[in-house]
Amino acid sequence: MTRGAVSGIVGGLVFGLIMAQIGFLPTVAAIVRTDSVVLGFAVHMLFAMIIGAGFGLLVERQRAQAGELLFWGLVYGAFWWFLGPLTLLPILLGRPVTWDLTSGQSLTPSLFGHLAYGAFTAAAYAWRQAPSAPVRLATVVRGAVAALVSAAVLVLGLNVMTGRTPYELLVAAPFAGAAYALLFGGRSEGTGPALIRGMVYGFAWWILLALTLPGLLDDGRLDWSIAMVREDLPALPGYLLLGAGTGAVFTWLGGLALVLFADDVRRLQPDPLGVPRLTAAAYGVALGLVAGLFGALAAGPLGLVEGVVAGVTYALFFRGRSFDPVSGLGWGLSYWFLWWLLGPLILLPVLRGAAPSPDLAAAFPALVAHLVAGAAVGVLYNLLEERANPWWLTRGQSAAERANALREQTLGSAPAIWTLVLLLAVLVPTLVAT
Repeated sequence: MTRGAVSGIVGGLVFGLIMAQIGFLPTVAAIVRTDSVVLGFAVHMLFAMIIGAGFGLLVERQRAQAGELLFWGLVYGAFWWFLGPLTLLPILLGRPVTWDLTSGQSLTPSLFGHLAYGAFTAAAYAWRQAPSAPVRLATVVRGAVAALVSAAVLVLGLNVMTGRTPYELLVAAPFAGAAYALLFGGRSEGTGPALIRGMVYGFAWWILLALTLPGLLDDGRLDWSIAMVREDLPALPGYLLLGAGTGAVFTWLGGLALVLFADDVRRLQPDPLGVPRLTAAAYGVALGLVAGLFGALAAGPLGLVEGVVAGVTYALFFRGRSFDPVSGLGWGLSYWFLWWLLGPLILLPVLRGAAPSPDLAAAFPALVAHLVAGAAVGVLYNLLEERANPWWLTRGQSAAERANALREQTLGSAPAIWTLVLLLAVLVPTLVAT
């Protein structure tokens, strides 16, 4: 708890500087019936310390590593944005609580400030934690290469809009990839979780490079207003896909290196706790046809094809990764959100001979269909996979392995990642709505 409070002070200092930039300190000062910026900052730091202590209680049993805690910090910051400026602050100021679209949009700068608070609080909490293993230079290079490959496919291959300049993503890719390796290079996970982890990681880079740095470099000020966020919103899919691609390619390169250079056969793990690949593919086809029915309603035959491809790849990428209906729901929703970016916004326009579409508002109905399809596929695939019993394990051993794997997944950042994907799914239509 003390460690969390100290971490909250670090995050509060960063957030305090942000609040001074966006002009929010007088509002905080109004809680104690004054307009003094100094008193507002003092009240803010007191709250930051108390909220930081709460973060310490939240993650006390989690893996205290920077990569894992980053996502918990972002979730915690988003939670306090809803509980603080949207809920408690109006009550303290004697105003009615209004959870409407206008209030949310007007407090957009505060949302990104709370996300920054959560990220820096998490970083401070993990600062004194000894790393599980040092990250080698080869791993950092692998991360940079993975990000460059992903950016090249997006920018040069698919002509995805990635920022104010055409090659912004290519310039940012090596730095994002190297940082990805430093944060997550010690993890061993499959393609599916790496895709989703990378996608949420790309969201953080969009905030940093598209929303934050241009304003600071131009005139030394932050501009997180709703107007500026909408101006930079077309770059969001590119950054999300850059992160997803980085996670996937990084994992594939690591697997290739393991096969080619590992001299200890015990490191070459057998199939994960799930159904065989061929069976998984069959399940994916069946579930993909169900998901494709949703896509066909909006996109015709191409939507049906997208559903089948998404279903098969989901079954293969997440084989042995969902251990109960909740984790199946989380991975399914997250993966179909990724396919909303890939399908209606990128691949379907390209297949029709058009440019990728940056119009997120027009694609909102497809987002709803994708989330419904993902939820259904994730839960159904989990139910099918639960019936599997690997030949090398008894049924009791299989149940114990699944329970242990579920515990490890919960102690990591998977629940936080699923929550952040839901935040993205809510944030996009909120920002584009007028």
